Amino acid sequence: MSERDESGKRDEFGIGTAGEPNPGRGPHRGGGFTFRPDTHPTAGWGAARSVGEVLYRTREPLAGTGAILKMNHEDGGFDCPGCAWPDDQHGLRLDICENGVKHATWEMTHHRAGREFFAAHTVTELRGWSDHALEAAGRLTEPMAYDPATDRYVPIGWDAAFATVGETLRGLASPDEAAFYTSGRLSNEASFLYQLWVREFGTNNLPDCSNMCHEASGKALEASIGTNKGTVDLDDFDKAEAIFVIGANAASNAPRMLTALAKAYRNGADIVHVNPMVEAASRKTIVPHEFVAMGTLHATPTGTMSIQPRIAGDQAFLRGLAKALLEMAAADPGALDTEFLARHTDGLAAYRSLVESTPWALIVDESGVPEAVIRAAARVYRASRRTVIAWCLGITQQEHGVDTIREIANVLLLRGNIGTEGAGACPIRGHSNVQGNRTCGIDHHPGADFLDRLAEVCRITPPRTPGLDVVRTLQAMGEGRVKAFVALGGNFALAVPDTVRSAESLRGLDLTVQVSTKLNRSHLEHGRRALILPCLGRTERDMRPGGVQGVTVEDSMSMVHLSIGRRDPASPHLMSEPAILAGMARATLPHSATPWEDYADDYDRIRDTMSHVLYGFEDFNRRVRRPHGFRLAQPARERVWRTPTGKAEFASAPLTPAVPPAGHLVLATVRSHDQWNTTIYTDHDRYRGLANLRTALFLNRADMAERNLAPHTLIDITSIARDGTRRTVHGYTALPYDLPRGSAIGYMPELNVLCATGDFSTQSDQPLTKHLLITIAPSHPAAAPADLTAEPLSAPADRTAAHVHDNPG
Repeated sequence: MSERDESGKRDEFGIGTAGEPNPGRGPHRGGGFTFRPDTHPTAGWGAARSVGEVLYRTREPLAGTGAILKMNHEDGGFDCPGCAWPDDQHGLRLDICENGVKHATWEMTHHRAGREFFAAHTVTELRGWSDHALEAAGRLTEPMAYDPATDRYVPIGWDAAFATVGETLRGLASPDEAAFYTSGRLSNEASFLYQLWVREFGTNNLPDCSNMCHEASGKALEASIGTNKGTVDLDDFDKAEAIFVIGANAASNAPRMLTALAKAYRNGADIVHVNPMVEAASRKTIVPHEFVAMGTLHATPTGTMSIQPRIAGDQAFLRGLAKALLEMAAADPGALDTEFLARHTDGLAAYRSLVESTPWALIVDESGVPEAVIRAAARVYRASRRTVIAWCLGITQQEHGVDTIREIANVLLLRGNIGTEGAGACPIRGHSNVQGNRTCGIDHHPGADFLDRLAEVCRITPPRTPGLDVVRTLQAMGEGRVKAFVALGGNFALAVPDTVRSAESLRGLDLTVQVSTKLNRSHLEHGRRALILPCLGRTERDMRPGGVQGVTVEDSMSMVHLSIGRRDPASPHLMSEPAILAGMARATLPHSATPWEDYADDYDRIRDTMSHVLYGFEDFNRRVRRPHGFRLAQPARERVWRTPTGKAEFASAPLTPAVPPAGHLVLATVRSHDQWNTTIYTDHDRYRGLANLRTALFLNRADMAERNLAPHTLIDITSIARDGTRRTVHGYTALPYDLPRGSAIGYMPELNVLCATGDFSTQSDQPLTKHLLITIAPSHPAAAPADLTAEPLSAPADRTAAHVHDNPG
């Protein structure tokens, strides 16, 4: 089959049919799967081969190669549209990775989804396509509007599209009846314009992808050290003597981090990976731009120790690390940085008392990690004079993610590892500008100081009432309180939890607007009126009346730098995100004094305004044109603590139980290697050794034996929500894997359907997609169909009950 019809007719929500293999959301071109856990080094020739295949599929190997060689370069290059790992600041000429190339070339496809495509396919038909097939249809080429009479998208002019947006928004009873979402790909300039439009309109309803990814990190760090960002840079990785990587799979999620880990190993650092799965990033790598290593197949270790806590057992593991360190300090005063603790911290006495009163048996049971292993990790930490702790979504998407990250801060504070070279806190951000979005005002709960400056500089009256985040937006949609929805990038319908109900809520809206580069599920789960507004990609030249424009992004280590696309746009009818935003803003606010047209013509004018509103952006236009841009000030890095006490704060949260009730498992959803967020390139996961299958559940062997499940058995997975409702997917394949007892791993976005909208962290509002309570059973044709309308249990499962945990099997 061709890419466009590969899927045939399939289940829109991926629930599957009992007793039959579930095709998943990837291409699923048929045939069997292979599963051989991989032990090869990461990157290297495997990555090179994969990149070659991607370039071949684009049918533009020369132009594609030329484009990616300009990725992440300071001399007029474009920023990788993938992850937010920082660019090398020391002249590296090939600062790219396999996944970055995939992401850029996926954008540079020669396929087009223009008016002829939409004339040939109804929305109802497209809902039966796989998500891979939808994106493979190619780049969107002109504005489209949904026509209910034909069930098709039809062309609409830009002015008419903007007028539709403006008329709908002005017709709402309140600005709070609209919500405005953004993904992490939006530039700083577009982010600033977006929030300015929305706040001048009169609402703070600005849900964003951070609400689903790193909201817990920001809340925890703000409370602990007075900042919502990490405190390290790449040079700190070079100078660290120990690096702990917790709840992250760098090989797939931030592949360029492997270079930093390999360099740290060569510098003599210990590298401890803490993850229920022993991921490829914890083994070895061959760095592609190290040509001698490539030629000789010489691999460098990227880990010296792997520790496998149960899912959600990280807080208990960290508490054990602190307990072991405090016990060392009784005989070894150097185990703690007593001078730092006395001068710079508050709350140590209460925390010490809490840790000392926590028994080792409880720590071991809740973490799933033997005491001897925790003590060994503590010795590594004690021996290091400079330690970095990095973490990702394996920590944040838990019920107690904020408490766990505050425990990370506690551990760092005990040895003075914040505010010194080679040490600090490092949240591994996902999408390329997700941190910059928040810095530039994409925040549903903005601070009063920011709103004061926005009001003074931009001469508007911004609302002061907090707005809706992602889960609250979904609830408001379902209750009819939100009637219009605008999305800048991303694939909201597929990324959010409770996929079936979320789609129903989107279809009940008066208007949905998607600003996108490619077709995806969110264009099909649309309101009664719907617009698709196609925008330029990161790789493409942005020509405006003021000349060729560049935009800026902020990486995960607070570096702000310029990105300039060079390729011809995919269509002459595309507009840039700032221009689209300015058009919608003017149509919504026809009498606004804000110079929307000037901003759209020359982005220097946007940056001039930003320099007066945003702290750290002074002299923005000059500083961002320096090689590599500039780094935003990080007070905690200088040991300036913007907390109520003026000191770094220890947290004293009780341990949250992590052991599932008897007969249940805890599910965490992850990405495959051949996937970026909700974009699925193939059905392969090279680093986990799985090919041609996405609908798999990785399970502990003893858990499988307890349920009489042979390897490769088809199973049904049922989640139990807090409100007692159940959600089921059918036809998944059970695969034995080295995991702790009680833990299960499967792929998102397929398994997002299992996370109820109401299952979100009470600490961060993040959906609990790495902390879902499930049961599994063999899949039989006679099984009852999935009930996604809410099937109550006889009694809600006790999610806090503690049970004896065997050693990991």
